[in-house]
Amino acid sequence: MTKKHRHRPSGLIEPLRRVELPADTIELARYLVGKTLVHDLSTSRLSGRIVEVEAYPPGDAAGHAFRGKTPSNQTLFLGRGYCYVYFTYGSSFMVNVTSEPPGIGAGVLLRALEPLDGIETMQRDRKTAQMRDIARGPGRLAKAMQIDKRFDGTDLCAAEPLWLGTPARPTGAVGSSTRIGLTREIHAKLRFFERGSPHLSGPKSLSI
Repeated sequence: MTKKHRHRPSGLIEPLRRVELPADTIELARYLVGKTLVHDLSTSRLSGRIVEVEAYPPGDAAGHAFRGKTPSNQTLFLGRGYCYVYFTYGSSFMVNVTSEPPGIGAGVLLRALEPLDGIETMQRDRKTAQMRDIARGPGRLAKAMQIDKRFDGTDLCAAEPLWLGTPARPTGAVGSSTRIGLTREIHAKLRFFERGSPHLSGPKSLSI
């Protein structure tokens, strides 16, 4: 990505520093719940509270890094705090935060956001007026935040248009469950979410 001047963070949201990110995939996943994902456009801002994530730690057979580094997954090995974007199901981009030291492939999938800034733009792009549906699910999240493969490798802790920020408000209780839609490592409770959020994806039975 080409660097440009970052808008001054609105409200109390400040950029996260890499030293603040836990150097462990599962710890980082829990940590990211309640934090803010921000995309500064040329004339406006899109942002949302992260309310649901899934961890894919080193050695996880369900993770993209399981078979080692390839041209398509090399971003996962950059170190923690980078954006890893991939295309799936023939229609959707998925947004991940890399999570381990350089050379170790692992990441945290962002599954759902509670929209904050740029809601009208998100509604237009997502073709929905329903707040709870704007970014409920990883594909919808990427669409709402205007994130595609161009953002793969973006440093989320640097002066880039796409970045991670501090919480917009206190985070509620964090729950955990098995991950969604997997055929490997299906029993691992590595999905973390803010209890009670109406923006969560997946069956309600997993979000109690």
